[in-house]
Amino acid sequence: MDHFHYRDGALWCEGVPLTRIADEVGTPVYVYSAAAFRAQARAFRDALSGVPDVHLAYAIKANPNLAVLRVVAAEGYGADVVSGGEMARALAAGIPASGIVFSGVGKTRAELLRGLEAGIGQFNLELEEEGVVLAQLAHERGLTARAVLRVNPDVDAGTHAKISTGRKENKFGVPIDRASGMYARLAALPGLSMQGVAIHIGSQLFDLAPLEAAYVRVKALVDELRAAGHAVARVDLGGGLGVRYKAGDDPRTPAEYGAMVERVTKGWGVQLMFEPGRVISGNAGVLLTRVIWVKPGVVHPYVIVDAAMNDLARPALYDAWHDVDAVVPTGERMTANVAGPVCETGDTFAMAREMDAVKGGDLAVLRTAGAYGATMASTYNSRPLVPEVLVDGDRYAVVADRIAAETILAAERVPEWL
Repeated sequence: MDHFHYRDGALWCEGVPLTRIADEVGTPVYVYSAAAFRAQARAFRDALSGVPDVHLAYAIKANPNLAVLRVVAAEGYGADVVSGGEMARALAAGIPASGIVFSGVGKTRAELLRGLEAGIGQFNLELEEEGVVLAQLAHERGLTARAVLRVNPDVDAGTHAKISTGRKENKFGVPIDRASGMYARLAALPGLSMQGVAIHIGSQLFDLAPLEAAYVRVKALVDELRAAGHAVARVDLGGGLGVRYKAGDDPRTPAEYGAMVERVTKGWGVQLMFEPGRVISGNAGVLLTRVIWVKPGVVHPYVIVDAAMNDLARPALYDAWHDVDAVVPTGERMTANVAGPVCETGDTFAMAREMDAVKGGDLAVLRTAGAYGATMASTYNSRPLVPEVLVDGDRYAVVADRIAAETILAAERVPEWL
């Protein structure tokens, strides 16, 4: 079911017209569908029902809004975090510490200590020195840290270079051919309980073959570790499953992924851990914006909207595609460039795009903006920080306020000597 649908000639989110949200909250604004989050969380969970022992940890970096976390946690998910701030969000949303996986290549000593004191369920170690420091911090306090070693299987996921994490030249994990020795040394440290290994080879994957290849390599490592006398209770398979952004995209479904996992991991005798993010949140949100001007161009007109690259950075960062649709389409079409008001040539959402015809004052949406949207927003050009709205049935709530430029300015200080 599409939770963003047209009714009476206008686009709605579940039971709320987007025109109402624009009038009452203003634009630009992110709009999320609670039903869409629930549906995708259940689809991924159900796809793994044939796997004997599963732990699901939602990747908070995709969309860390507290209300969103409450919705996902209610579906039985823990949290995958990559910073102390994300850990604090997970705990504030009511996610048990035991259900939190602390990933990330640059965890500080202070963050490791906060995780220990909170009693989180698992640290994903990115290098041997991190494990040594964690063990020392835990041992000094009479604690034991549960950890796995993240390995880099040197598998090319075939995605955008800036979201690839599984090749040997990427910064993530330790080389898989050196992992056995590292694991043995870490397992001998007091204060550290090594539980297994982890991988995550990238994001927005459409092809399951690279994932399967990585899993096969991990199983060989598990066999090697067990042959050396180590207990391996957990294998963290990460996330990365892709979503549809535009016509022609053909992502694998959670059901297809689950069938592959069930086939490949049969008989492993471990708890399998997963960290889905985009696949749950991507299509659960849109960025609602209003057209300021339609500016004549040399080749195509520029549709200047009040959303900008500071609100949605993905197109500027990755040349990412987001469908652009009118909230109240007339049936007419146009070919145009869609751009924001920020003083950067890269502040464009679409170029030479065939789209619904719009004019100044009209509302439009950038689709598939529920992941890596508001969480990457900034106040560049001294613009307000974009708000977020959650729709649930025929009701909605502002779940993150618009932070005005004046509020941000008030937090700055001018030294007395100036």
